[in-house]
Amino acid sequence: MSKILLAVVLLAGGVDASAAGRLHRNSAARHQFRRGHPCPATGRRAGPCPGYVIDHIIPLACGGPDRPSNMQWQTREEARAKDRWERKGCGGRR
Repeated sequence: MSKILLAVVLLAGGVDASAAGRLHRNSAARHQFRRGHPCPATGRRAGPCPGYVIDHIIPLACGGPDRPSNMQWQTREEARAKDRWERKGCGGRR
C-alpha cells in the first residue's frame, strides 16, 4: 500500500499512526474484546492466551476498524499465514 493511500485510510478510519508509520492499537477495544471472548486455550478473560493472538479480521492497514467487532482469536500459525497475505497488499482490498 502506498504511503499516500495508507495516510488516507488512516485519516478516514481514525486509526492513529506514529512517525515511523506503525499503527497504534486501541487497548480499550482489545480489553473489551477479551471480556466478551475468553481465551480459547484457557477460558480466561485476562492474562496470557498460549498459542493464540487477537487478530483484526479486516487489517488496520487496509482500513479495518480497531473495534471488538473486527477482532477474532487466531492461532499463531494462522496469524503468520495471514500476515504474509496482508503484506502482499491486503489481498486486493483497497
